[in-house]
Amino acid sequence: MNEREYAATPSPVLPPPAALRLLPWADSEGKPCYLSTDDNGSMISRLADEIEATQTSAGAEVLRDAEAVLADPKAGARNLRQALTRTVEALSVVLRVAESRGARLPVQEHDGGEDAEPPADAMG
Repeated sequence: MNEREYAATPSPVLPPPAALRLLPWADSEGKPCYLSTDDNGSMISRLADEIEATQTSAGAEVLRDAEAVLADPKAGARNLRQALTRTVEALSVVLRVAESRGARLPVQEHDGGEDAEPPADAMG
């Protein structure tokens, strides 16, 4: 890979520098991978975006399946365990996507302190 596209993670205890993008895959040792680029349209960035979209869609499918199992009063322990296992796997992947996307959001300054009320349209 070129473009400084791939960087192995520092120790899992330390958070990566804010300029690095958490990628939706791990290295051969299971450690997170990061992308260092200022080009959100690079080949690796686009690939990561596509994989994240696929992972999020798969998570939604797993959720629907788990809801169906939970709604079935005849679902046995094996089916419940399998649904829970798949749900846990999907949740961990979706949380990784959320972490990656959240880290890329621009930091916005705000006028109020921590006790300031959110705007009316944010109170859904």
